[in-house]
Amino acid sequence: MIKKGLRYGLLLLVIPAILLTGALLFRDKQYAWMSLGIAVAACIPFFLTFEKGKAGTRQMIAVAVMIAIAVVGRLIFAPLPGFKPVTAIVVIAALYLGGEAGFVTGALAALVSNFFFGQGPWTPFQMFTWGLIGLAAGLLAAPLKKHLVLLLIYGAAAGVFFSLLMDVWTTLWYDGAFNLTRYLAAVVTAGPFTLEYGISNVIFLLVLAKPVGGKLERIKTKYGL
Repeated sequence: MIKKGLRYGLLLLVIPAILLTGALLFRDKQYAWMSLGIAVAACIPFFLTFEKGKAGTRQMIAVAVMIAIAVVGRLIFAPLPGFKPVTAIVVIAALYLGGEAGFVTGALAALVSNFFFGQGPWTPFQMFTWGLIGLAAGLLAAPLKKHLVLLLIYGAAAGVFFSLLMDVWTTLWYDGAFNLTRYLAAVVTAGPFTLEYGISNVIFLLVLAKPVGGKLERIKTKYGL
């Protein structure tokens, strides 16, 4: 119980503290240190869930593969800014490999893919947002795996959540504090993107959840993950 509290404390307390400190106090290239701090903090809870021996190594490989799929998927759909499979891959990883695995998949997929899309002060917020989506999916794994409709609703809601939280970054970074007027303006401006992203999450979950989830389930059974 203590170990579980430590894992969630790192994800839900330490990482937001890193984000707020960076957004309010740092400028220029300091976002690189924020990204590094989040990557390290995201990996620690995941490693704490490892079993010793081959099972732990295979679990690490499975998560690495999901991160790679998310990165490649984001690159393939680069011409369509709001149409990406990243959230779907993060959610599927969380459903079958656990919430901590979902968090690290989302966080590292954002960090790695941004070497192509461009690193910037938005990267730490993307890492945290996609990570939270994965963590929540892991906590809700039982009903989401059982009911497709709930999974699709979660995918749509995740698209809205992603946009709303990224708009918080916009406000904090430009004003150095939370400005409600700017935030509401950012939310309205991002409306078409939010709608497109929510719809894309539903589509990708419809297409990928069953085949990718089935393969992960077989891997878990075969190797005792």
